[in-house]
Amino acid sequence: MTLFKIKNLFTLIILSASLIYCKKDESAPLTDKKNNPTATISSNDKEEDNKQIVEDEKPKIPDVVIPRKDFGFYPWIYKNTDSVSVRNKKEFTGKTLYTILALNRLDKANIGAADTLVVPAKIEEDFLIYSPFPGHVTTLENVKKFVFFSYPIQAFGVYEYGNLIKWGPTSMGKKATQTKRGLMFANWKKEVAISTVSDEWKLRWNVNVANFDGIGWHQYAMPGYPASHSCLRMLEEDAKWMYSWVDTWILNKGGQTTRAKGTPLIVYGDYPWGKRRPWKKLLDSPDANNISEDEMNKIIEPQLATIMKEQENRDNVVQQIELEKKAKADSLLALKTKDSSNLN
Repeated sequence: MTLFKIKNLFTLIILSASLIYCKKDESAPLTDKKNNPTATISSNDKEEDNKQIVEDEKPKIPDVVIPRKDFGFYPWIYKNTDSVSVRNKKEFTGKTLYTILALNRLDKANIGAADTLVVPAKIEEDFLIYSPFPGHVTTLENVKKFVFFSYPIQAFGVYEYGNLIKWGPTSMGKKATQTKRGLMFANWKKEVAISTVSDEWKLRWNVNVANFDGIGWHQYAMPGYPASHSCLRMLEEDAKWMYSWVDTWILNKGGQTTRAKGTPLIVYGDYPWGKRRPWKKLLDSPDANNISEDEMNKIIEPQLATIMKEQENRDNVVQQIELEKKAKADSLLALKTKDSSNLN
């Protein structure tokens, strides 16, 4: 074979190889999702994308840590007329008074009915320091908003992306009319609602959580023990704050069916009926009422899939509503532009 023929044969082999390679490239699926909108996306890719969206939305703040209480508590017999009691009544005002009332599950109107009040030896500016709830709960890290109500210690904790942002006292259902346990979602809210038990009971800053049962959280008398007819009572400043913070349901047109649920909450546990009030145990140990993160995780984990499913649905519905609003606005603008051009 001549040198010329060998060179031609070598050139043909190279051309054939390059043609095969090009055809292989043309038939290969497009995988650059960022630059190619027709890219094939697997279910795993979607999960990763959704996870990334949640991660992007999460506030970039460190986990909240509630320090161990390095102070004790002492008893204050409120009805006493000794110099210490008289001085306390004068000095304990504002935030300090709120702290003492909250720790004893009382409002100002009922403070006189208490026999012995639990008072911290150290009044801290940040009320979170007295929290019985953990500052961070891993299970809730992707949950935007969540409320936990503990029946045993008559207290609630408010979480955003796993971080505790608020806690406070509550008075739940008495033994004969106990509050429903389990996972619920915020429904509607009303600044002043009338109780279904008695039309004389005005429920301020009411957020309904069980529509057909008429259960909600709201401001009402806080006597220092479970006393309600199934509702979750709060101090007024707490109820007002929660009213502004909570997300309520989104209804379909006509208002008969739910399009998206509101903020999730869990009511858990049982009260030690007939026994010493749990917060009085703080006199023996400053950590007596504490709930650990492990305990919280175990309670929340069985409900997490439902919580995340409803959260994703709500996000989608909110997005759809925004698109519907935009489409309507664009349509109105187009009509105005058309009318204006016709006039001209």
